[in-house]
Amino acid sequence: QNHNSTVEFILLGFSNYPELQGQMFGAFLVIYLVTVLGNAIIITIIFLDQSLHIPMYLFLQNLSLVDLCFSTVITPEILVVLTSEKATISFGGCFVQMYFILLFGGTECFLLGAMAYDRFAAICHPLSYPVIMNKSVFVKLVMFSWVSGTMMTTLQTTWVFSFPYCDHKEINHLFCETPPVLELACADTFLFEVYAFTGTILIVMVPFLLILLSYTRILFSILRMPSTTGRQKAFSTCASHLTSVTLFYGTASITYLQPKSRYSPDTKKLMSLAYTLLTPLLNPLIYSLRNKEMKRAVVKLWQRKVTLHTG
Repeated sequence: QNHNSTVEFILLGFSNYPELQGQMFGAFLVIYLVTVLGNAIIITIIFLDQSLHIPMYLFLQNLSLVDLCFSTVITPEILVVLTSEKATISFGGCFVQMYFILLFGGTECFLLGAMAYDRFAAICHPLSYPVIMNKSVFVKLVMFSWVSGTMMTTLQTTWVFSFPYCDHKEINHLFCETPPVLELACADTFLFEVYAFTGTILIVMVPFLLILLSYTRILFSILRMPSTTGRQKAFSTCASHLTSVTLFYGTASITYLQPKSRYSPDTKKLMSLAYTLLTPLLNPLIYSLRNKEMKRAVVKLWQRKVTLHTG
C-alpha cells in the first residue's frame, strides 16, 4: 500500500495520563501567552526605539520573531491534543507543521551562533567592532540564518513525507516532529537517518562550536578586565546567554542526533517540550530583563505613552 492510504495521523500526546491533561493544558496555555507577550514586546520596543537599531538588538529582534513563530507553530496544536479525545492532523497539516518546526529551529541555531559572534566582536575587539559588525555584515548573517534554515528544512521535510506510511497512523507525540513521524514509515529509513544525522551536525553542532569558541575568547577577555564590577557584569551576560543556548542545543541535539533512540516516548516528549516551549519563553527574560538598555527603552516608551494620554 502506498502512503495515500494515510490521509491523517492521530497524535497521542499524553493520553496515557488523562488525569494530568487539564493541568497541562493550563500550564501550556500560560506559557504560550507569556511567550507571545514577551517576544512581541521585544520586537515592538526595538522597532520603535531608534537607539536600539544596532546589531546586538536587531539580532535579538530576529530571535524574538523566530521564537514567537516557533511557539505558535507548536503550542496551539499541543493545546488541541490535550483537549481532544482523539486528536487528528491531516497528512498535509503534519507536513506543514514539521516544515515550520524545522525552519524556525534551524534558523534559531544559526541566529544564536551569529549573536555569540557579535558579542565576541564587541567584547574582544571593541575598537574595530563598528567595522567587524557593520550593517552589511549584520544583514548577511541574518539572511544566511534564514536561507540555511529554509534549504535544510525543504530537503528534510520533503524526504520524510516521500516514505510510504501504509496503515500506521498513531504518532506517539504532541506534534509532528521528525523522529516520531519517521518511526511510522514502513520502509528502510537508514539512508535518511544518515543524512539527518549529518544535517543535524551541521545545523546544531557547527553554530554550537562557534558559540563555545566565542564565549571561551570572551571569558579570557573578561578575566583580563581590571574592574571587578565590569567582570561581574560580563560574566552575568555570558551566563544568561549560555543558559539559553545549552537548554536549546542540548535537548534539540538529543532529539535529532538519534532519531530512533532508546528513550521512552514520554522522555522524548518532555525533551521536545524543553526546547520548543521553554526556550521561546525564557529567551525574552534572559536577553532583556538583565539588560539596562532594554529596560530604559521600556520606561521611555511608557513615559511617552503616559504623556500623550495626560496631554
